[in-house]
Amino acid sequence: MLLKDPNRKAQVNNETGLGTNTSLSGGRFFNKDGVPNQEVNGLPFMERLNIYHTLLTMARWKFFAMIVFFFVAINFLFACLYLLIGVDHLGGMVAGNNLEKFGEAFFFSAQTFTTVGYGRINPMGFAASLTASLEALVGLMSFALVTGLLYGRFARPRAYIRYSKNALFVPFRDGVALMYRMVPYTKNYLLNVEVKITLALKVVEDGQMKNKFFNVPLDIAKATTMTANWTLVHIINEESPLYGFTKKDIEEAQAELLIFVQGFDESFSNTVVSRASYRFEEFVYGAKFLPMYHPNEDNTRTILHIDRLDDYVVAELPVKY
Repeated sequence: MLLKDPNRKAQVNNETGLGTNTSLSGGRFFNKDGVPNQEVNGLPFMERLNIYHTLLTMARWKFFAMIVFFFVAINFLFACLYLLIGVDHLGGMVAGNNLEKFGEAFFFSAQTFTTVGYGRINPMGFAASLTASLEALVGLMSFALVTGLLYGRFARPRAYIRYSKNALFVPFRDGVALMYRMVPYTKNYLLNVEVKITLALKVVEDGQMKNKFFNVPLDIAKATTMTANWTLVHIINEESPLYGFTKKDIEEAQAELLIFVQGFDESFSNTVVSRASYRFEEFVYGAKFLPMYHPNEDNTRTILHIDRLDDYVVAELPVKY
């Protein structure tokens, strides 16, 4: 079944920057974590590779693994150079076999690279001294770059927001609403938070299947501050692009909610943004979220349970989906 264009009262969004031709795009537009779901080809590897951005955004364990790998690799290279020059140009070595000689050269390289220089082994002759000098220069530059990257990763403004796993169709005000919720998970409280949601649907227009995008009006789209969980509510009425849709219609239209959040982080003193996405298979029909917070025993503070972000119970809808 091919879906016709939804209710004309729904406001079309032509400013998404996403393509409308369904044959030119595949899968969801954004991954669950907000990263665009696309693979870039057609550029030479070095032009496509942004080393600085990659090192800033890669997972923490990968970043530190890269540092360790670089440290071992560069010292391995210089150790080979010292062996190529000749171990007789490294004074103070006490190695007896080739493996021990390589080990001495490797650790001398590490001491030179880090400018530690314990003093037992020292370069002798022009070639060994020049190599050690170049290695010390590379070491100083490398540590400056790594320090800058560490600071950049530590101080880079980001929105520490978690989103519920599912978006729910919930009974609301004698009707139905589509809801999801989000919560800040560190003490970076946001100010002047604004949420915009776009609904992507595959619909038939002029006899062709196209991607169409619609603004999703929210019951409350702005908040002065965000210190706890926030449930975003889209009421499904005549102005909703989902008005009159059944579960089957939503699945056939491969509906996807594109979430865009922007706010001012008082810790970073900067504006931060966050993105998320919900596909039709992540919708739950007939449910409602459970509370995430409650007062403490003496009723003086509020306890927020972030691990309950995804918790919901079954709730009967007034209409059949």
